[in-house]
Amino acid sequence: QVQFVESRGGLVQPGGSLRLSCIFSGTIFSTYTMGWYRQAPGKQRELVAAITSGRTTNYTDSVRGRFTISRDNAKKTVYLQMNSLKPDDTAVYLCNVVPPHNNYWGQGTQVTVSS
Repeated sequence: QVQFVESRGGLVQPGGSLRLSCIFSGTIFSTYTMGWYRQAPGKQRELVAAITSGRTTNYTDSVRGRFTISRDNAKKTVYLQMNSLKPDDTAVYLCNVVPPHNNYWGQGTQVTVSS
């Protein structure tokens, strides 16, 4: 089954940093626009960061300047560096192509920002 597998998240204090990674088990990776999504309790899933095959990046306003998305095509891996974390960043983080493919969703990883 083709899907993404996210690295472990964790509990981080406000102002802290965390780096997530996500490996794609499929064969074609480099041509896709990749994205990191998140879903907080009671909220809809949202796309927070995206990176094209040409490495153009885009971010939702709430994370711009704090999060950085990157990719390693040889490793079929996409990363999300999260700095200056806030309690509002608490969510399950998932990766997928953009727009998302329903069959590619992984389990996601929980990120909790709390003191």
